[in-house]
Amino acid sequence: MTSVATAGEAQRTSFREVWLVTAGHMMTHWYPGTFYLLLPLMAKELDLSFAQIGSILTCQFIAGALSNVPGGMLVDAVHRKGLLMALALSWVGVPYLIMGFTHSYWMLLACAALVGIGNNLWHPTAIPLLAQNYPGRRGLVVSFHAMGGNVGDAIAPLVAGAMLAAMSWREVVVLNVVPGVIASAVILLSLGPLNGGKPSDPAKRRNGGDMIAALRTLLANRTVTMLSIGSSIRAMTAQTLLTFLPVFLSGDLGYSPLWVGACMFTLQAAGFAAAPVAGHISDRMDRRRIIMSSMALTAVVLLFMAVAGRSAAFVLFIAFLGFFLFAIRAVLQAWMLDATPRNMGGTSIGLMFGAQALGAAIGPAAGGALADHYGIMATFYFLAVTIVVANLFIFFTPATAPGEES
Repeated sequence: MTSVATAGEAQRTSFREVWLVTAGHMMTHWYPGTFYLLLPLMAKELDLSFAQIGSILTCQFIAGALSNVPGGMLVDAVHRKGLLMALALSWVGVPYLIMGFTHSYWMLLACAALVGIGNNLWHPTAIPLLAQNYPGRRGLVVSFHAMGGNVGDAIAPLVAGAMLAAMSWREVVVLNVVPGVIASAVILLSLGPLNGGKPSDPAKRRNGGDMIAALRTLLANRTVTMLSIGSSIRAMTAQTLLTFLPVFLSGDLGYSPLWVGACMFTLQAAGFAAAPVAGHISDRMDRRRIIMSSMALTAVVLLFMAVAGRSAAFVLFIAFLGFFLFAIRAVLQAWMLDATPRNMGGTSIGLMFGAQALGAAIGPAAGGALADHYGIMATFYFLAVTIVVANLFIFFTPATAPGEES
């Protein structure tokens, strides 16, 4: 069926909410954006191997994989969307704060697991809410949301790199929680009453059995399952890159924290620039064509980076990589919601992010093992292979028209 927003709904939903939700999404990415830069310093102080570095991110994403679908189902059942987003933002920030006081590898794993659990509330709440309120501009508004994540990922390492020039990584972690607390309060005060549309008839509200049955129907949808698998493998590529690119730049190329932060900023800033363009175009043409082209070019850039090795040319490819790799996140999410019933948006996004978390959990561990045995450049060859495999799944995914819902 096709969902059409009424004039009244369009008036009630101002673009102010889009920007507030986008700003909140920026803060959910601020913490991990800083963490990737701090991780090499943590690893040096705690004497962690490449495999242990990868396992910290693996633990986080395993927790996310296990909790994303239940979290998405919870979002579909709870109508206080603004409250859920404020809770998610707080839940992501507190474990990173605790990491600043620990000297234990196992405590780092526990905190990473808590981050994985808390983060699953944000995306199933925010993305369907925006997409449902703007069905004709779904790709665009979801890309604005994704752009907020890119901004957080880009600015955070740059700011953290500058701060590390004057203070320890533990001090940076403690100070880092302040903007998150402020953002959580703003979200709660501004969007707390936002409910995403309560059912008009309480008798029609679904119980647990109805939700399980709806989930089974969702899993039987070939478009939903293929998109989940394809996005999972793409997430494996992205997460492994974000884990080991700072390690490579710091350890092999000898870059200072400030320059590592600048490189990570370049990677994410390119994705920030590309996301709204890709989202807008995807509302007017085949989403699959955009995704496949971007993934193919990502594979080519990764191969060039692996061949470039430890030369200066390696750094030149970083911006190109960010442009193609991060531009399509919102397009994948919009396509998922095209194929999903309106009342299952949270569950479908939870399913997609759960699959992505599983891929992101496998990637850093596999990349770390490859780096330990064959050198870190083997990890970049591995990434080129994974993005090609992801593209194959997208190729065989049934098309769904932009703005269409099952």
